[in-house]
Amino acid sequence: MVADVIDTLADIAPGSKLDLARNRRTVARQQAQASYLSLFKPATMGGVSAQERYAVACFVSGLHGQPQSEAFYGAGLSEAGGTAALKAAIALAVAAGKTQGPYGAFPKGPLSVEDTTGMIFKVAPDIALALGRRLVAAFEHTHMLVFHPRDAASPSLQSLLDAGWSTTDVVTLSQLVAFLSFQIRVVAGLRIMATKV
Repeated sequence: MVADVIDTLADIAPGSKLDLARNRRTVARQQAQASYLSLFKPATMGGVSAQERYAVACFVSGLHGQPQSEAFYGAGLSEAGGTAALKAAIALAVAAGKTQGPYGAFPKGPLSVEDTTGMIFKVAPDIALALGRRLVAAFEHTHMLVFHPRDAASPSLQSLLDAGWSTTDVVTLSQLVAFLSFQIRVVAGLRIMATKV
């Protein structure tokens, strides 16, 4: 049985106050773990390899500045065959992609006053060589989802298709990013709560 990943990342001990608090939302706890298993331990990987999944997870964790998640998914990347060169390239991509956010433009209307411009991330050529075409497109799209959620649109999706991602793969990639962003925020919140109880 795979240990509950949120518990692992937040250092929640069985029987602790946070464990009991999480048990008050048993269904939410079970569904979060089921989402992790379906994305990282599925019966079949389909068109998105385990190495690609863990590489994206390392990138997302790095962009969010979450060392526990980076270490956890980095271990998964190693188990999936990720090389030291790949890990180094991911670290360089994270460093190049660090920014604040969110950025983006709302449709014309009252929310337009909140429009904010910001970095459009492109993987540098030297990093791209180590990542490969598919991960370059995945990282650029992932950065868009993390920092420009309002701007993710057809051109970003087309670059994934051009790099060899199928439509189903793109859905899987987007689910990965959404899940990781959720998981990272939950873990960060639980770690803050741990200092208060």
